[in-house]
Amino acid sequence: MKKIFLYILAGSLCFSACKKDDEVETYKEPDDISVQNSYDDQAIKKFMSENYLDAQGNIKAFSTTDTSDDNEKKLSDLPYETLPSGTIYIMRQGAQPAAGTGKDIKPGDVLTIMMRATAYLAATSTDGNVSFISNIIIANTINGTGLPIVDPTFYYVKNKVLTDATAGVAQQRSYYEIEGFQEAIQKFKAFDNLPNGSPYNLQGVIIVPSKAAFARDPHFTYNVNNYTLRNNSIVFNFQVYGSRDRLDSEK
Repeated sequence: MKKIFLYILAGSLCFSACKKDDEVETYKEPDDISVQNSYDDQAIKKFMSENYLDAQGNIKAFSTTDTSDDNEKKLSDLPYETLPSGTIYIMRQGAQPAAGTGKDIKPGDVLTIMMRATAYLAATSTDGNVSFISNIIIANTINGTGLPIVDPTFYYVKNKVLTDATAGVAQQRSYYEIEGFQEAIQKFKAFDNLPNGSPYNLQGVIIVPSKAAFARDPHFTYNVNNYTLRNNSIVFNFQVYGSRDRLDSEK
């Protein structure tokens, strides 16, 4: 399921890229997409073994010099589920709506989400190991505005965006929405419309491999540096502040 992404939400986006020049130069797109899929799987496993969740649910890398995180559990040691698309989700214990509260997330609901979303490119490094060699920050309201975002386009694209598009491919819902994210977010419950200024306590993680995101399809990239997200996997770290039915005027 190859889905392509456009994130249109002025004021709530933070785009940057962190790349090591000597590593990025080692990447050569495999002719066989199944090889890239294998790279993704290996890099995701490595990522999950090298990171943990802090007291607020943020993804953090284990330190090689600080022993304070020695007792933290790797992401790979936390309970997680893998969906048919290959998307992985981790539901953080103790951070979900209390029993009997919260709202089911239905397809097409309007969501209000505090989140950090980062795209990663998996490849073989100079030592022959497979890992994520670069990253692009797609959205970061946690370290940015500090306010949740409403209805991000990668989750739901409005009909007006489709009808206003001139290119045929841009008139397709699949050009914008990430099905792997749509699929996994429905496994969580939304809080009952927390106030925007509420302190965050992230509910979990969704890891979408490139085959369930953009893969190699043509796609529109909306960031100031025009980085391509071709072959990139995407990691979402988030809390759903609220969910509600979509009005006809919002479709």
